[in-house]
Amino acid sequence: MVNDDAQTDGGDESYRLLEVFHPLREGLVRDAVAALQLPVGSRGLDVGCGVGLVAFALAEAVGPEGRVVGLDASAPMLKRGGELARDAGLAERVSFEQGDANRLRFEDDSLDWVWSADCAGYYREVPFESLREFARVVKPGGTVALLAWSSEQLLPGYPALEVRLRGTAAGLAPFERGMAPARHFLRAPEWFRGFDLEEVKGRTFAGDACAPLSDAAREGLAGLIGMRWPEAKEELSPEERAEFERLTDPVSPDFILDDPAYYAFFTYTMFWGKVPV
Repeated sequence: MVNDDAQTDGGDESYRLLEVFHPLREGLVRDAVAALQLPVGSRGLDVGCGVGLVAFALAEAVGPEGRVVGLDASAPMLKRGGELARDAGLAERVSFEQGDANRLRFEDDSLDWVWSADCAGYYREVPFESLREFARVVKPGGTVALLAWSSEQLLPGYPALEVRLRGTAAGLAPFERGMAPARHFLRAPEWFRGFDLEEVKGRTFAGDACAPLSDAAREGLAGLIGMRWPEAKEELSPEERAEFERLTDPVSPDFILDDPAYYAFFTYTMFWGKVPV
């Protein structure tokens, strides 16, 4: 859910947002990883790993004998990932390297699985080159999985405003007006089948938050609202803009996260398939 510029510049703010938001989605991510039933002791790749927080869940799933390589284009994020791995006692099980999802340095049939969250398949182009590489490096019978944001309800009590926000360019992103339907992430099963992946499955996982909010949940939700609708105000009417600012400005007396009845949820959807034996 970090915007494109934040993903690519690798600055302090981008990984701060990832770390702030992660506690809200951590349980959801663990549920998604569990659904894959990755073999204990297996070796896999987390493409677009960011600061590595999802890689840690993957490492826990494959156990002490398993190994996870986190791949990202951003050197600062990878450096931060190494620091977090050491802090978590996972430095021996999770390693990081800089690289390109479209040109993996791994040999054919050398990994048990490849995973990518909010990266491959999430941006504006169908990740044909990435999926071809993922299928190439995974052993027959191994798993290729993509996880990405798919929906949210963050402004309870204001459905008309939230629908309007979803209709802005920011709300549609990474989908865009005029894009072919086949490029939408929820059409990923046909991408998978195009590379002869078998047993293709899809499943949606939900995360939520309910008042009273912890400090961590409050900070994460504030960051999430900012990440979900960057610059959306430019497309709103003056009345809609005033309501949006009233509800989402932390200094506003009507800041929605202060509402004692606040509840929100968001979903991620995962698609996965097997490399033919």
